[in-house]
Amino acid sequence: MAPAPGSAQGAGVAGTLAQVNRALQAGEADKALGLIGSLPQAGAQMAEARNFKCRVRYALQQWNAAVDECEEAVRLDGQNANNHLWLGRALGEKADRASFMTAYSLAKRVRSEFETAVNLDPRNAEALSTLGEFYKDAPGVVGGGIDKAEGIAAQLDKVDPARAHQLRAGIAEARKDLGAAEREFKQAIATAQNPADSWTTLASFYRRRQRWLDLDGAIRNSIGAAEKEKHPGVALFDAAGVLTESNRDPELAAKLFEEYLAGDSKSEEAPAFEAHLRLAHLKKQLGDEAAAQREVAAALELAHDYKPALDFKP
Repeated sequence: MAPAPGSAQGAGVAGTLAQVNRALQAGEADKALGLIGSLPQAGAQMAEARNFKCRVRYALQQWNAAVDECEEAVRLDGQNANNHLWLGRALGEKADRASFMTAYSLAKRVRSEFETAVNLDPRNAEALSTLGEFYKDAPGVVGGGIDKAEGIAAQLDKVDPARAHQLRAGIAEARKDLGAAEREFKQAIATAQNPADSWTTLASFYRRRQRWLDLDGAIRNSIGAAEKEKHPGVALFDAAGVLTESNRDPELAAKLFEEYLAGDSKSEEAPAFEAHLRLAHLKKQLGDEAAAQREVAAALELAHDYKPALDFKP
């Protein structure tokens, strides 16, 4: 029998789930999975536990396991938009690595899960933005379409104007209207409550266009904005990532990853074990092999079976 919400056991489960979430946000994958394993295997909160387990497996890039866990979360609680959102994300990653026919089938399921998430929670900005990105990028044969993405942008206007501008920027870029795309990315910065990450998104646009001086300026603005924000972590991680992907200023990229890892605003969006591994590659590039090995060890201490770290070549 499931524990009553007010019972000591129910309170204990809720407390453990709160610890799981803290571990997930901190990038402590092994700790999160251990805590989940300590929970009763039945009860009203098992759907939340399976969703957390899906998200840990997702962060570890274990796509099949993530799909299995999120499918179970949906089975246990099909009225939770968050369960459908994460199942759609896990299916999307699996589709990206599947054969053509399998990917076609999976993509239709991805669309269905994202649409269900939005139908269950029409003001969920994360779900709306994710569905809009799917519509923008997916072909019509699996239910994508620019017109559908524009409809989602209109819905986002009422919920999260910055995300609406970012989606419209992506739509304009898909249409090769680069001037409109840049204007929309800048509008996202102007309307964002915390603009640091929006500056990094603009920097990514400049990277795709090989506008290196503009990229450097956007990164500087992102770092400056992050210094004024309470939770700058993801912006620092993303800025370091843009620099790394652009093969620019590895010293600054390493510094940003170090600041992220030393700070208290880590997030599952930017797993700490991934940050350690990216930093390891930068340290290797900069000629510090000993530091690179320390960072790999730090990644594996948080997530012992994180395959990209296990595959690191000194």
